[in-house]
Amino acid sequence: MNREWPYLVPGIPDEAFERGSLPMTKREVRALTISVARLAPNLTVWDVGAGTGSLSVEAARFTPGGRVIAVEKSHEGILLIQKNSLRFGVSQIELIHGEAPQALFGLPAPERVLIGGSGGQLEEIFTVCARELVVGGILVATIITPRNLVKILDALSTAPFSEPEGVFIHASRLEKLGKENYFRAQNGVWIISARKEGA
Repeated sequence: MNREWPYLVPGIPDEAFERGSLPMTKREVRALTISVARLAPNLTVWDVGAGTGSLSVEAARFTPGGRVIAVEKSHEGILLIQKNSLRFGVSQIELIHGEAPQALFGLPAPERVLIGGSGGQLEEIFTVCARELVVGGILVATIITPRNLVKILDALSTAPFSEPEGVFIHASRLEKLGKENYFRAQNGVWIISARKEGA
């Protein structure tokens, strides 16, 4: 275990990561996404739109002996993923600097796909991910807009995917306000997943 987070649970505190100016998947969403993805040793995982690499780091900790392929288009993101990989002592994260879906071509077939940022190309990214995902594999998408929610639900409601599962998480965190405590609401996120079935 790493000294930055010496625990066998997901949900590394946000402030433990190098963040830069990029948006980051928040702690509560990461913890639930890792649970929904049902990670295990030796899996190959794609993290598409990896951003700061916070989800890649969490995934790597639960896939010893496997590979986490972090696909990110921004130079800042690539640097942050490198820094966060070193900080948490995970060596199996492989960086792909490029824009999905083009950057996905030729990658090893994944057993898990995590889709975060899509840059307005969710449908195109989903098409490639769905094709390359191995039978029995799980795709998990974290969605923040209603339009993309409709798109991903429609896509995952047809063959070769089984019935999608989903949860809407709208966490609030305890913070100080003067001498009092209150709960500050975080942005809501839909976490949608489905398993790829055989023919």
